Amino acid sequence: MATIDMDGIRELGRELSNWGRWGTEDQRGTLNLLTPAKVQAAAATVRRGTSFSLSMPADEHGPHDIRTSGRFNPIHTMTRYRGDMPKGQVLEVCSSEDMLILGTHSTTHFDALAHVWYDDLLYNGFHHDTVTAWGAERLSIQNLVAGVVSRGILVDVPRHLGVDYLEPGTRVTPETLDAVLDDARITVSEGDILLLRTGTYPQHRRGADVGLSGSPGLTWECARWVRDRGIAAVCADNLAVEALGVNSGGPMIPFHMVALRDMGLLLGEMFDFEALAEDCAADGVYECMFVACPLNIPGGVGSPLNPIAVK
Repeated sequence: MATIDMDGIRELGRELSNWGRWGTEDQRGTLNLLTPAKVQAAAATVRRGTSFSLSMPADEHGPHDIRTSGRFNPIHTMTRYRGDMPKGQVLEVCSSEDMLILGTHSTTHFDALAHVWYDDLLYNGFHHDTVTAWGAERLSIQNLVAGVVSRGILVDVPRHLGVDYLEPGTRVTPETLDAVLDDARITVSEGDILLLRTGTYPQHRRGADVGLSGSPGLTWECARWVRDRGIAAVCADNLAVEALGVNSGGPMIPFHMVALRDMGLLLGEMFDFEALAEDCAADGVYECMFVACPLNIPGGVGSPLNPIAVK
């Protein structure tokens, strides 16, 4: 894999740009590919009515270390339990309540298109100063609140290679994607959601250090592959969709830069594909109906999710 520098990112971004494709005020990017006909086709993939959650638990055992990533794992605490009430007050019915403190990117989540920019501009040419201390005035996660529903296609790279998981730094190239999809007898169609399994998620839960220095994932060359096939979103079971620590001498997340800023491509991170992958391997069917909906966060640049795959 060749290293890509900022000049290369700018050139690739211009080549793959979707700016203006759906109008100068567009804030949905590649989700415009999710037409009513595409949603109907996604529903037609359901054969058994079996559903799988694709989210990791929102708990303290996530992959984040605030000392290295600036992010912390979700914090869950009880605000009322055992029917706690002021002393001397007796009620006929008691209740328990709790609170969850989490960043919008600290567990399974979507990145809003306002999440990443370079050269002062966000997707579709909106200026980065539209993201303020009050949130994102443009390209926020609210543009997704009606939900993301499409055909999901599982790209199970470790199973294709006969291993449990990809080693840190493993590069998933366009050739890899083609080989895995050919093996699964899947033909990509416009508007599909690519579900990339690297096997990283269970490694995180076992305490392995698969962090910013070497997560396996897509190479920057996959951006062209994704654009050519009309993929509407890429969701992965690793920290950042792409391989980290492999673009020596260049920006750390070149795929993110081109995907979010130039293509308007929705990205999802830290998914759990383990149960879905086992089922797909058992019945040989690597497609599903994918359903995910972010929280309605005004100005949010990301949102936690509990995405569902239905087969």
